[in-house]
Amino acid sequence: MISARLGHFFDAPLKNFAKHIPFNPNVITIFGFILTIAAAFVIPKNLKLGGLLILLAGFFDMLDGIVARVNGKATKFGAFLDSVLDRYSDAFLFLSFSWYLAAIGNHLGAFLSLGTLVGAFLISYARARAEGLGQDCKTGLMERPERIILLIFAALTGWIVPILWIMLFLTHITVLQRIYHVRKLLKNYNPK
Repeated sequence: MISARLGHFFDAPLKNFAKHIPFNPNVITIFGFILTIAAAFVIPKNLKLGGLLILLAGFFDMLDGIVARVNGKATKFGAFLDSVLDRYSDAFLFLSFSWYLAAIGNHLGAFLSLGTLVGAFLISYARARAEGLGQDCKTGLMERPERIILLIFAALTGWIVPILWIMLFLTHITVLQRIYHVRKLLKNYNPK
């Protein structure tokens, strides 16, 4: 939803900054991923610091695409690498929140985190499968930017369980939205 509305909103304000970054966008992608792993290991011990690390990692996750586009270094492999590492990042973060919640005895919260992880993976899978069928599928309420923003908010405020309830519901609603979207697209599809 945010991606659809804002798209490359930050390209223009960060254009001059991005032009002076000498690193390959894939290096920036990997660095952001390393920060996410660090956040995942910090969250069970220091929730707020973990939230700040997720925020910093999110900046690098946004920056890699801007650097690629502004400097003419966008590649299919770069997009593929970014997508794969995003899935790993999702897994690390939701498993980390689950670990934190289980450690404080909140097993329902741990289950919510794992259930949201399943929804996040299915959102990604639905898009990939639709694209494999030649259909565009970027629809839905709870795409990755929304999930990351909510996880940062949950870590910084400590309102993890209420946020996870919202995310659990909306991630699976998004999967259903994508199923419905692809069904509509394919309803009158007749391959020749």
